[in-house]
Amino acid sequence: MAEADVDHRKRPRRRGAVLEGAILEAVLGELGEVGYARLSVERVAERAGASKASLYRRWPSKVELVMDAVYHLLPDPASPPDTGSLRGDLLAVMRGVAEQLAGPAGQALGGVLSDALGDPDLARRVRSYARGSSQVGMREIARRAVARGEVDPAAVTERRLEAGHAMLRHHFITRGVPIPDEVIVEIADEVMIPLLQLPMG
Repeated sequence: MAEADVDHRKRPRRRGAVLEGAILEAVLGELGEVGYARLSVERVAERAGASKASLYRRWPSKVELVMDAVYHLLPDPASPPDTGSLRGDLLAVMRGVAEQLAGPAGQALGGVLSDALGDPDLARRVRSYARGSSQVGMREIARRAVARGEVDPAAVTERRLEAGHAMLRHHFITRGVPIPDEVIVEIADEVMIPLLQLPMG
């Protein structure tokens, strides 16, 4: 039977973390099928086998629901890939980000950011979701590089660690997806590695 023919309301009800996971997966499924603009809480509830009331208790608006789903999809920022080299780690992390931006997570972020442009309160709520997650992974990559002797610890600063993800976000916002792999390689080779190997003045 095709997914479209399934009556999601007849699925068994779930609770707690199991229900929350099912809801977030349902959000991602709906985003992949209809996009952010057409996503509805009603359809998400049906797809997850949940009540609308249970969704609204946990997520007061579509923005919170979608942002939680996006962060549910993203890998653990504290455990970035370990390839054995600074360049390999940077490429692996940024390629992972680019892949996520090209899928439902990117569709959701694009829609939320568009809505937030004219709504300061919404923009504030969106910013609260950032949580410094990209910096957590970059600090771990830098720590490994320092331990391998690839990077002088004095060269590692918060602003330098931000540069790669900031450039990926800029490309995503101004040029869309997919982000070409050559762009990722250029960010690593021309920006991140030189920054992290440049002595402090």
